[in-house]
Amino acid sequence: MGNYQEIFEQLDKLRGSSVIIVCVGNILKGDDAVGPLVCEQLHRLKISAHLIDAGTVPENYIQPIIKKAPQNLLLVDAIDFGAEPGTIKLFETEQLNSLAISTHTLSPRLFLDMIRQSVELDVCCIGIQPAQTQLGQPISAQVDQAIQLLCDMLREIFPPGN
Repeated sequence: MGNYQEIFEQLDKLRGSSVIIVCVGNILKGDDAVGPLVCEQLHRLKISAHLIDAGTVPENYIQPIIKKAPQNLLLVDAIDFGAEPGTIKLFETEQLNSLAISTHTLSPRLFLDMIRQSVELDVCCIGIQPAQTQLGQPISAQVDQAIQLLCDMLREIFPPGN
């Protein structure tokens, strides 16, 4: 399922900085609901990072993100990178060009480049490998488990009330 200790250590470097977590995905398409489901759960956990549920239109949030001028931006999405379903992986922005993330109108790379033109920030993309993204399908057990794990990690890094 991936090296989660390594992922935690990478994300833990963001502790104490200003962070916006942008969650992207389509709740009607099975495992593509990753972003909105992560956002919903993190909202309930009241983590200290700023959350945006961008759904399928992250481009609508470019200006609000630029106005907040965070030090770091985390993008959470279902990304098909050919691994076992439910695998969590961190990606650099440059790696997004070659990946199949096409359920959204604007490519994540273009979205991030547009923000970076106005704000200097570090970007990290968290991808969860989907099992399926068919319209009307429920989320798979593997991806649901990965969402829980990711939310636990993020809650530890961005505890409530900070």
